[in-house]
Amino acid sequence: MVEKAEDYTKGHTRKKIAPGKKIAIVGLPNTGKSQVFNNLTGKYTIVANYPHSTVEIQKVVCNVNDLVYEYFDTPGIYSLSANSEEEIIVREVLLNEQPDIIIQCIDANQLKQSLTLTSDLIELGIPMLISLNSIDETVKKGIWVDSKGLSRALGVPVVESIAVDGIGTDELRESISKAKRGINDQRYGDIIDNGIEEIQSRMPDDLSYKRKIAMLLLTSDSSIEDYVKRSTDEERATQLKHEVEIIKQQFRLNVKRVIDDKRNRWIDDIVGRVINKQLVLPKDISQTIAKLSRNIYTGVPILMIIVAFMYYMVVDVASKVSGLMERLFWLPVDRWINSIVPPGVYNDFLLGNYGVLSVGIANAFLTILPILSIFFLTYGTLEDIGYVPNLSVLTRRIFEKFGLSGAAIMPIVLGFSCKTMATLTTKSLYTKKEKYIAIYLIGFALPCSAQMGLNISILGRMGFRAFVIAFSLLILIEIVTGLVLNRFLKDDSTRYFIQELPLIRLPNPKDIIKKTYYRIYWFIKEAVPVFICAPLLLFTADKLGVLALIKKLFAPVVEGFLGFPIRMVDVILLTVARREVASGLFINLIEKGEINYVQCIVAAVFTTMFIPCFANIGAMIKELGLKSALYMVFIISTSALLIAATLNWVLVSIFKM
Repeated sequence: MVEKAEDYTKGHTRKKIAPGKKIAIVGLPNTGKSQVFNNLTGKYTIVANYPHSTVEIQKVVCNVNDLVYEYFDTPGIYSLSANSEEEIIVREVLLNEQPDIIIQCIDANQLKQSLTLTSDLIELGIPMLISLNSIDETVKKGIWVDSKGLSRALGVPVVESIAVDGIGTDELRESISKAKRGINDQRYGDIIDNGIEEIQSRMPDDLSYKRKIAMLLLTSDSSIEDYVKRSTDEERATQLKHEVEIIKQQFRLNVKRVIDDKRNRWIDDIVGRVINKQLVLPKDISQTIAKLSRNIYTGVPILMIIVAFMYYMVVDVASKVSGLMERLFWLPVDRWINSIVPPGVYNDFLLGNYGVLSVGIANAFLTILPILSIFFLTYGTLEDIGYVPNLSVLTRRIFEKFGLSGAAIMPIVLGFSCKTMATLTTKSLYTKKEKYIAIYLIGFALPCSAQMGLNISILGRMGFRAFVIAFSLLILIEIVTGLVLNRFLKDDSTRYFIQELPLIRLPNPKDIIKKTYYRIYWFIKEAVPVFICAPLLLFTADKLGVLALIKKLFAPVVEGFLGFPIRMVDVILLTVARREVASGLFINLIEKGEINYVQCIVAAVFTTMFIPCFANIGAMIKELGLKSALYMVFIISTSALLIAATLNWVLVSIFKM
């Protein structure tokens, strides 16, 4: 699922209010944009210590200091010279929405990299201010950033902050009214400056940000040409393009290179004035941990330790919590209902195999919720530590065998958090081939965080060996699938990619608890209605004889081909609706002894592969188009059936079951 901010503010009654000033929050990936958005608006979007955790524009209208503002939280970008779909989206939001104020979030550790974007934003001429974040980390590294000097150099307010702790939020709110247009005294030489002015003079009068658009046209930014075409009539756009080409012919040098060189000198000058570094530094333990987690010889044992710890938390701790909750809350209710509702249709409706209370409410809150809560706490800790990007570096060599560049590594690793979000982040991939491979691998045998936690719990009931076998098979299936796709898909151009590696940080328990709370809240909001409706539909279908007919129809496939008991039809049907609901019924079948060791392993692998969730299918359609997405879903589902059948035959032969 993709977590989104809602359009109302904590502490205010929900009512329609006319949007006032628009404030766009922009910055490089992983610079604290979503955290600043949360701090200023009182809303919550998922915050994690890795890039691309925000994949879509989030918008909320709220009151700040008795003034109405409309805030936009945007995905990370490096400049307005768009090189990816994400950057094009953010740039078009700035050009189309025309925000009154821009808040640029800058990680103090990445000041030099961030100033390229600052230069672009200043050239838009929009009043802005800067949230200089993570200043506590620069101090630990012996780096001091002169925020007042930076403010003087840029001509805009600069507010020091530690966003994860909310430090600097009040100062940022107060500075919104003091936002200013930045100082833009950069000149690129008479020939280029005159060319920019000439292009500006030939633009339509109603086009905003003419100077910046002229610069982008002059540097051959193809996507800005499309924007101009949409912003005016085709004839004028074609004429303007022709005039730009005539002007470009006057230059013997590469215009973009000249502009970049001039800008880099401007950046170096500012950095040299505002940054001071300590000559002697203590050893940084976080960097040592990060290097160890990326090294193949130490990183794999670290990963194994993390997996073992997650297994212990989900299987042992969560199971005990679930058992305790069942004894305290469910058994008394079950006894009480049985005492007042005699056996029959009403008792079946409440407590039977498809009971609304037994399969629905009790499963949701007493079986699934404890498992997800423990898993989300553990996974959220790994997110905030900054382990996830380092894991992507560790797995880089494997992904390269799939024909995937480094850019595709992060979306696939993010799939372990949310497959829908991970699919949406593939918009940053440059080639059709690696985008298709990445989306396929995300949708196929890659379990999202919720499903991973539930699979660990399900397989844990059969012992640690079952867990190792099932997850090893899923890894093997992903590897073979990637190699096959890379072999048969047509190759196209590739690009180099540099992975941003955030610092290893000591996580804030308050932030982890808050993140877990919201994930649980979203689970209850989205999944509990399905937990209620699914058993209702199964109960109705069972009483009408429809379910028996479906089971009879699919018995040759489910029992003969896949080797499952016939009641696995219920689990498969619920898997299509919601995997968490299916997992609850799956666990019930294990506890009743209706599924053996091999069937459990095969079923866990099969339900992970079979038909992506509806939200992920929607993301596939958005990224690939309807026809390609449905074709991919069909191939995934067919492959899942064939692989599960083969796996059942192999494991039955090995274990003689």
